[in-house]
Parts: sequence; C-alpha cells; structure tokens
Amino acid sequence: MPHTSSVESGRFEGVDLTALAAREGTPLYVYSAPQIRQRVGSLRAALAGMDAGIRYAVKANGNAAILRLLAGEGAGADIVSGGELQRALRAGIAASRIVFSGVGKTDAEIVMALEAGIERFNVESHAELDSIQRLAAQRGVLAAASVRINPDVDARTHAKISTGKAENKFGVVIDDARAWFAESATRPNVRLDGLHMHIGSQLLDLAPVRAALARMAAFWRELEAAGHSIASIDVGGGLGVRYRAGETAPDAHDYAVAIAEALQGFRGRILVEPGRWLVAEAGILLSRVVLEKQGRERRFLVLDAAMNDLARPSLYDAWHDIVPLHTDAAREALDYDVVGPVCETGDTFATQRRMPRCAANELVAILGAGAYGASMSSTYNSRPLAAEVLVEDGRYAVIRCRQSPDAMIADERPATEWNTP
Repeated sequence: MPHTSSVESGRFEGVDLTALAAREGTPLYVYSAPQIRQRVGSLRAALAGMDAGIRYAVKANGNAAILRLLAGEGAGADIVSGGELQRALRAGIAASRIVFSGVGKTDAEIVMALEAGIERFNVESHAELDSIQRLAAQRGVLAAASVRINPDVDARTHAKISTGKAENKFGVVIDDARAWFAESATRPNVRLDGLHMHIGSQLLDLAPVRAALARMAAFWRELEAAGHSIASIDVGGGLGVRYRAGETAPDAHDYAVAIAEALQGFRGRILVEPGRWLVAEAGILLSRVVLEKQGRERRFLVLDAAMNDLARPSLYDAWHDIVPLHTDAAREALDYDVVGPVCETGDTFATQRRMPRCAANELVAILGAGAYGASMSSTYNSRPLAAEVLVEDGRYAVIRCRQSPDAMIADERPATEWNTP
C-alpha cells in the first residue's frame, strides 16, 4: 500500500495530487505503475525454481493499460467472461496464456474461447464439461480442461467472497471429479488433464490455503496412481492485502513455499491467479470533500466519491484507510461518518472514523482502491464513471477518460420504433 505518510504529503510516485485533481477532476482513480511491477516481480522471484505461470485475475481491475502493463511483465490472464477474454486479447495477452474460470460460461463464450485457442478451461460442472465437448467436436478442435475442486475448506474471509466451502456455488466435490476422469474417453474433444481450486478472496492466513492444497495434492497423486496424467495444477488466487494500517498479509515467499511443499514431486505446470494482491495496494481513489454536516448523533463528511465509484464498503463492510491531504497538523481530530452523495444509507465509506477535521473542497485519498474499485463501479444515481490515471516518475497518463453525461446515456433510445420478436 502507498505509505500513508507519502500520500499525506500530497504526492504519489512524485505526482502532485492537488495539481492532478485540479486538472483531471475528482473522483479519480490513481494507480502506481512501479508498485504493480514490483508485486509481479516479487511473485515471479518467489516462484523461481518451479514451472509456474502467473495468470492475473482480470476481474480485479480490467483496465486495458493495467493489462498491458501486466502482460509486459510476463503475466497471463484468468478470465471469467467473454468480455474479459476480449479485454485480455486486445491488451496483448496471448490466448495461450489465458485460463477461463467461472460457473456460468455460455455457449457463445465457450465458442469464443475455443476459437481464440485459450490455454485451458477451469470446469465447474458436468453440464459445462458436456458443453465444451459438444462445441469443440463441432469445430474439430481439442480443448484442454481442468476440473475445479471444491475442497470444503473455510477460507476465514467474508462470506460473500468465500468460494471453497461445500455450500458455495463453485467447483465440484472430489467424488464427481473422480468420475469425470474415469469417463474421459467419452469426451474425445476434451483433454481433461488439470486440477484447479480457489477457496476465496482476501485471505490473510495461509492455513486454509495449505489445507486446500493438501487435499488437492492428495487427489492429484490418486489420479496419477490410477493412470491419469495431470499436466496442470492451478492453485487459484485470493491472497489478501493490507487495507488498514497495522494489518498483516501473506507475502509472496511464504505463499510459494506453501505451494512447493504441497506439490513436491509434481512435474507439470503450476498456475497461480493473483488479482487483488497485484493491484489493490497500488491504487488510491482521490476524492474532494463536498461538505461537513453535523447531525443530531453523528458528524458526516460528505465526499464527491460514492458507493457507485467504490462499492466494497457497502457490499462487504470493507475497511479502507482514508487520508486527508491537508498538512495542518494543528487541526482537531473528529469522529466522522465518511459518506458519499448517493441516496442510500449504505453509501458509507467509514463510520466513526477518527480523522483531522476536513473542510469543503479539500482532498482525501481512499487507499487500497486498485482492485475491485473501478471494475465494480456503476452509474447508479446517473453518476458518470470516474476517470483513471497511471502514475510513474512524476508523470501521469489518463488511462480512462471521465465519462460524460452524454456518453452515459448515449445508448438509450425513445420508444419510437416497435418490433415483434
């Protein structure tokens, strides 16, 4: 995460944030290119010695410039939709370095991926496996596939981002996967030779990861003993990051050690799918104070950013450090409910947050906003999408222009042309 002190000073990667906000407006997403490169490099170094590939989870932040940056660092992509496939390909990520996850792949998306020649499908249901066989046979191609195992491990994360328990919609139980391998000959156009898991997101403890890896490793050894060749093991992603000062998160080295220990003796390709871990701490959401409001019981700090710009606090009660950019150390500290202007009580970034007093038109930076910020944003309350910039060495580049009201409603039409299906 950008050091709080560096952001408080009003600069981020050498860029004056006050001048940046005056020129590009707020709300404004600001991403550090050096910090993203550093994260990729540290993970790549940690995995050295293993036949391992990084497949960035595009859902975390799918901006084309971010994808191009990651592609330049050697990362592939983990996608969950046809739209993400198009984003990845257009950003220069080779199809041979793209894996397709997700529980609800449509026939159209499967066809798109087959025609692109992606690396492999992470298969989550018997119905999906049959669809891939049918569509691959129609085109006379062979699709590589991994079965996503649901290891029934509690990731100890927020319920809405837990994906590896039996009650979750993701993956299949090992008994089902065992049957799929046994009947592989009935699907000649699907080469089922991989295993995949992903137990959840924002994991701050590696113990659940180790438990899930142990279960998957035991199944891999069982399959090989039964004569099934396993060419790929995808260990998923989900590594957590520091959203608040003093919080600790796993580092790349410890994660790599856990993988190496669990998969000792595996001679195939190991894939990892980090998303949040690569980009979250490299981003801030720059916002301007609209006003301060004293209610009967609470003092509110109203920003020009809102839940449509950054949904994580309203969705998950997620914490983000919020740093005022003024430098007046003598100001009194107050307890604020930091909120946006959207007409929802849930439009709240923080409750009873102790902060130096802020005044209208001053800037604050919401930290840890590089992942699941812009990618989850919407135009709720008819609020145009925020701009995004990339910063490095005292300069910046606009990587998404601020949406205009005209662009926001450009595809809407009056009901003057009526058709029948």
